[in-house]
Amino acid sequence: MPLAVYVLALGIFTQGTSEFMLSGLLPGMAADLGVSVPDAGLLVSAFAIGMVVGAPLLAVATLRWPRRTALVILQAVFVLGHVAGALAPGYAVLFATRVVSALAYAGFWGVAVATAVALVPAGAKSRAVALVAGGLTLATIVGVPAGTVLSQSAGWRAAFWAVAAATVVSLVCTVVAVPGGGGRDGQGEVPSVRAELRGMARPQLWLSYAVTAFAFGAVIVTFSYLAPLLTDETGIGEGWVAAVLALFGAGGMLGLVLGGRTARGHAAATLAWGLGALAVVSGALALAADSAAAVVVALVVLLGAAGYVTNPALQSRVFTLAPHAPTLVGATNTAAFNVGNTLAPMLGGAALDAGYGYASVAWVGAGLAALGCGAALWAGLLERRTATASRTGLERVVQNA
Repeated sequence: MPLAVYVLALGIFTQGTSEFMLSGLLPGMAADLGVSVPDAGLLVSAFAIGMVVGAPLLAVATLRWPRRTALVILQAVFVLGHVAGALAPGYAVLFATRVVSALAYAGFWGVAVATAVALVPAGAKSRAVALVAGGLTLATIVGVPAGTVLSQSAGWRAAFWAVAAATVVSLVCTVVAVPGGGGRDGQGEVPSVRAELRGMARPQLWLSYAVTAFAFGAVIVTFSYLAPLLTDETGIGEGWVAAVLALFGAGGMLGLVLGGRTARGHAAATLAWGLGALAVVSGALALAADSAAAVVVALVVLLGAAGYVTNPALQSRVFTLAPHAPTLVGATNTAAFNVGNTLAPMLGGAALDAGYGYASVAWVGAGLAALGCGAALWAGLLERRTATASRTGLERVVQNA
């Protein structure tokens, strides 16, 4: 695997840490900014809104740029957004910086995945995509707990400064390792927006995007409020939150490895059973939220595993469905991830505002996972019908010949 692919994963790691670290920062941020925890949770949705808008928009806007140039500029904007966020005097300014940072991160996601796909041979494309996406899982294992510990000792603003510094390192590595060149592929080849849009015109692709939104929303709604759930419902001390979040990340890495193996030949099936498992685990977490032993020893790890086992299939399947739109298909999938990331915390916040308690967000996650499972089963059925129709057509051609 080329060094550039690992550098792209590093970029996703540094920026992805910011996407998820707020789950461990919410109580301290809410107190410092003078807002409620549900209102602080909307900062997660603010980031997701920027991702939804920014992914396809910036994919098109930067389509003709050399990839290295696009990656460096987007990371620079992300760094500036986090510096402004660390200095933000209040909630409104911080909200705006989250949207701007997310726009840049969304653009980076789309370009990074397309770059990784272009750097490797056909047989290694899904592995390259999984490796780049693995940077996000590593962010939940290392970045999020580290940000939580840093915020507990030096305040939430220190975590923002740390993310900005880490992204500067990633930016320098991008300049050194990612190939430059004349065209978007670094080989003088100029992509066409029209060709990318034609490649997107397939109904099954959009069903896959719906599965992506349900799948990610199902896990992020619980993860977004996991810190206050642990302290308020489970009764775990604040000092142990980072360790429990690390367990979630460890489960996520386990799920990513397992899903990477099963997604290669059974993508739709991986999505169906993975989302079914996520629905069951989320419901169990809601029922056992007051049991520290159950939550810490098993359920948080299982939540991470079930939440991320579908990730390789979600990331690679869209490229299989639309191979002629590598930039826009990946960017739109990023937007789909963040449709879930936008709406799910809002649903969780609504449940909290209604007075149902932090365990209710896990029920929201269970419901979203069940909907995603149904959509995945539908996608698998359509896939089998298409394959059957293709075989029947081929047999007729052979018989007529």
